[in-house]
Amino acid sequence: MTEWLVHRFIHDADQTDRPDVRGAHGTLASIVCIVCNILLCTTKGLVGLAAGSVSVVADAVNNLTDASSNIVSLIGFKLASRPADKGHPYGHGRIEYMAGVVVAFIIVAVGLDLAKASIQKIAHPEPTDFSPAVVVALLLSIGVKAWMARFNHALARRIDSVTLEATSQDSKNDVLATSAVLAAGVVGKIAGIDLDGLAGLAVGAFIMWSGFELVRDTLDPLLGQAPDPKLVSHIHDTIMSYPGVLGTHDLMVHDYGPGRKFASAHVEMAAEIDPIRSHEVLDSIEHYFEDEEDLPLVLHYDPIVTFDPEDHDLRHWVSDQVKTIDGRLTVHDVRTTCP
Repeated sequence: MTEWLVHRFIHDADQTDRPDVRGAHGTLASIVCIVCNILLCTTKGLVGLAAGSVSVVADAVNNLTDASSNIVSLIGFKLASRPADKGHPYGHGRIEYMAGVVVAFIIVAVGLDLAKASIQKIAHPEPTDFSPAVVVALLLSIGVKAWMARFNHALARRIDSVTLEATSQDSKNDVLATSAVLAAGVVGKIAGIDLDGLAGLAVGAFIMWSGFELVRDTLDPLLGQAPDPKLVSHIHDTIMSYPGVLGTHDLMVHDYGPGRKFASAHVEMAAEIDPIRSHEVLDSIEHYFEDEEDLPLVLHYDPIVTFDPEDHDLRHWVSDQVKTIDGRLTVHDVRTTCP
């Protein structure tokens, strides 16, 4: 069912970086999650109130909060899919990262509220009716949330979405949380002790911890995290594979949202080669990344003197001296001029 839905709405994986396509699939995921969470909240809320279980009611409230975070995601995808304009020449893709941060903070808030309610239940215990209806409702929730986690993860991989990945992680947390509530109820029923409050406290602490991790993961792109080393290596190796290229350096990758990366680099080529020919090679590299990788790349031409052995020796000497200061430093564009 999960794979059918993903493939039903994503016909061509090559188009998933387009803002309108990403927005359509983000909207699909958000609407599916909103409907599922509202149904789960209603079912568990009614059953939890009838049984007097704070952990089941808290779990239902968690689903309602999940629906709210799905609405945030829906708005985020809608805004992020807007085309570039004069004020935002690189588009609005970072709004999706911001939506992911909001979802992560909502998860932390839910965990905190659940922990507070559980502490109150521990301090002022009330009898809990762990009936078959409660068991059915919790099992239903576990099944639906497990499917939602898989569904959102599949879409997140296809469109490279941190927001959907956060939503998927939230669903996994819900599976663990509801399982803990169910386990506490079963053990309590068999042993004749009430573990409802303790189970709710443990679940709340776990949700808060996972929420803080999601905050960190979703903030990183907004704070300008380093590009994926695999992407850097791929760009470097591709540039070096072209004829006449002697080296490349100062590679910079800018992330303006999922599917909106831009890059620039310096490319060293022999100064003796006709500059027009070197420019043609650089143009072909740029066109390749634009057409095949959907990555706008701007290359700067660095002519390197290769026929003068003195220049070659000087460059190596300067490079060796610089590395004595810091092994991470490199030297480029060493030239000698006569007064």
